[in-house]
Amino acid sequence: MGEWFEAEEHVERAHELYEAGRWDEAEAELRRALSLHPDRAEWHFNLGLTLEAAGRNEDARRAFADALELEPVDPQVMLMLGVACVRCERLEEGIRWLERSHETAPDRADTFVHRIDAYARLGMHDEAEQMFYSALQYDDENPLAYAHVAESLMDRGDYARAVYCLKQAAQLDPLLPRLNARLAHAHSQRGSHDLALELYLKELREHPGDMDTLLDCGCLLMDMGRTGDAGEKFRRVIELESDNPDAHFYLGELAIDRGREEEAVSFYNIALRLDPAYPDVRRRLARVAVDRGDLSMARRMLRRELRRLKAHAGREPRDVVLELGELLLDARLLKDATCLLVSYAERQPDDAEALHLLGVAYFQQGNRGLGMQACRRSLRIDPKRVSALHNMALACVQEGRWERAVSYLRQGLAIAPDDHSLRRLQMTIRLKWLIRFGGWLLGRAGARRSG
Repeated sequence: MGEWFEAEEHVERAHELYEAGRWDEAEAELRRALSLHPDRAEWHFNLGLTLEAAGRNEDARRAFADALELEPVDPQVMLMLGVACVRCERLEEGIRWLERSHETAPDRADTFVHRIDAYARLGMHDEAEQMFYSALQYDDENPLAYAHVAESLMDRGDYARAVYCLKQAAQLDPLLPRLNARLAHAHSQRGSHDLALELYLKELREHPGDMDTLLDCGCLLMDMGRTGDAGEKFRRVIELESDNPDAHFYLGELAIDRGREEEAVSFYNIALRLDPAYPDVRRRLARVAVDRGDLSMARRMLRRELRRLKAHAGREPRDVVLELGELLLDARLLKDATCLLVSYAERQPDDAEALHLLGVAYFQQGNRGLGMQACRRSLRIDPKRVSALHNMALACVQEGRWERAVSYLRQGLAIAPDDHSLRRLQMTIRLKWLIRFGGWLLGRAGARRSG
């Protein structure tokens, strides 16, 4: 009996500590209670809530799973387990638990609200929008529903509707985290940089140590050309969290903009050391190495980046794939470039730029036939792609197909009469014609003399 009262006392103290925001101490009290009575589902549940409040999502997920083993049909436990799974990026698992919670207690909006978030993170935006409208049928004033669907809309580039939804969320619950920052991001993507900056600064006045907002505000200031102010925001992040890889990476970006390559490399290397899987940084280091003529370093970075890309199984954004393809070509990793671009073109057969790069890869390997084929596919999608016309004209020159080369050249000049690469190729063709014509004249003159 004394053991029971002791456990209850630990739980009561945990509740007081939780209310005071002292998460670590609250966790310790709950674990003491559970060491005495591990079969209390509600204590495991409270431990999950405490760990969630402390930002320890994986530990919270395990605590909710323990609670569910003891109470396998509790819809609230299923709901919180689903939410924890979503926060841990176990998205499909999270959706399953949220669906089961809905089946057990079908009269709540929460299960739909959190599925909006899960589907949006999976890129399943039609499903996210369906969940949004389903949530509104149960609770048409749910601020989280509007906030989550706004993220989905921003992922789709629909910033006007995202702004509307974020404003609705703010009206329903002005205390939702980072609302001003999310509104700022939406406005910045619409080109309203001054308004976006005002909203970021408002968010920072209310939460001066919010590192995500500091980073986002710094990136906006970079876009606005206010590099000094941007640097101040990134350095502020490092003051708060010296091992933040984002801040070091962006300081590297600022150094590149200022032409300080050594300084940039130093910041990039710190970011890479802090997070070996950090996106973008190896491509930046490879670009610097290519510009310096250090192809050995560039190739080392690019091969590691290729391994990282393969681990994502084709989920990398288009601009990442195309930038990597260009760098592989610059570093003369032609087979790697071809494999990357062939794989991407199979997934995205209507991407004219990718097909053009694939054509360049084939040309550089001496395979003019496949190069011409890739460029023609690119031109069918984008008939005004001057770079493809230039490369096809150049290939024809190399094969001695002069008339065809001139035809491609004329098409390109009709689109871009001042293009330097086309003008240079035009001069080359004229020079070759003059040489050939001069040779023909000399041959005629020699024939006359001998006759």
